[in-house]
Amino acid sequence: MFYIGCHLSASKGFYNMGETALSIGANTFQFFTRNPRGGSAKSIDEMDVRKFLELTSSGKIGKIVAHAPYTLNLCSADESIREFAKNTLADDLQRMEYVPGNFYNFHPGSHVKQGVDAGIKYITEALNETLSPALSTTVLLETMAGKGSEIGRSFEELRAIIDGVEYSERLGVCLDTCHVHDGGYDIVENLDGVLEEFDRIIGLNRLKAIHLNDSKNPLGAHKDRHEKIGDGYIGLEAFERIINHPSLSGLPFELETPNELDGYAREIALLKNIYK
Repeated sequence: MFYIGCHLSASKGFYNMGETALSIGANTFQFFTRNPRGGSAKSIDEMDVRKFLELTSSGKIGKIVAHAPYTLNLCSADESIREFAKNTLADDLQRMEYVPGNFYNFHPGSHVKQGVDAGIKYITEALNETLSPALSTTVLLETMAGKGSEIGRSFEELRAIIDGVEYSERLGVCLDTCHVHDGGYDIVENLDGVLEEFDRIIGLNRLKAIHLNDSKNPLGAHKDRHEKIGDGYIGLEAFERIINHPSLSGLPFELETPNELDGYAREIALLKNIYK
């Protein structure tokens, strides 16, 4: 099954996102749990949740991906920012239990001159305080492009976070095609090699979702500028190999390209046409 979707606005609730996804040919979607720049989350509408769960029970919508706000930085040098991030993470995970069994993705954060080891220590401490066997949501660490002091620029850094978490069975990885390309992993000419490296270091069993984005910058630029599918340095032929790779079969592919709904609909149709 080819699960393809895009980033949608959560302002009108889960059911509306599901209906919107179906209207543009998608069968999965991603959404921000709250304003991407931070702040409080919208109250959960239990009627909306019930309607959405009925929709998903029909099999029309696969697993969905919630995305933490960009301001969530579990490894900030500022203790108050770390505390805010930890509280946001805990609150979001409790809210995700209304739609159990899905994914919650976050950027590991920026260590801001403290060093990678210190940053990873803060991240693992926060996850150890937050994760529990009772949660049904799988928390995803996103692969990053490596700009500034970002953590997650390498598979080894993500592995170090996983190794430090007690309930690591609740952790997975979301691979962002633009980020890994900008981070220096050659998914254009050596997709098999990159996935083999991922499997050796992290394990393909932990790969739970793909952010499908072309890149405005060449391999290894460490800049993180998303481009529309086929219009960047990754290119359409590489995306055809990515979505058809047997190791990625069945994963939700979420578009985060610079588009409105009509643009996402065109990209979804394009990708469906090259899916074999």
